[in-house]
Amino acid sequence: MKESSAHIANINRVLKNIKSEVMADFICSDNRDVIITTNKIASTLDLQTIERYIKNVNNIKSRLQGYPNPNCTSKSLVFLIF
Repeated sequence: MKESSAHIANINRVLKNIKSEVMADFICSDNRDVIITTNKIASTLDLQTIERYIKNVNNIKSRLQGYPNPNCTSKSLVFLIF
C-alpha cells in the first residue's frame, strides 16, 4: 500500500505544480489498466499531466499488482483509465 500512497502523493504534487484544483485520491491497477480516481472532474490538462506521470513511472502496473483490488472502486467522481 505504501507504493500506491507514494504515487498518489506524487500525482498530487505534479497537479499542484500546474495549479490544478484536482486531487487524486485512489489508484489501483489490473492486468491492462491503471485506474486513478480524483476529487472532481479533471480538465484535459489535468489528464495529460497525470498521464505523463504514469508513463514516466517504470512498471507502475506491476508495482501495484497484489494490492487490494476489489473492482477498483472508490467514492470519487471520476475514473481515469489509461
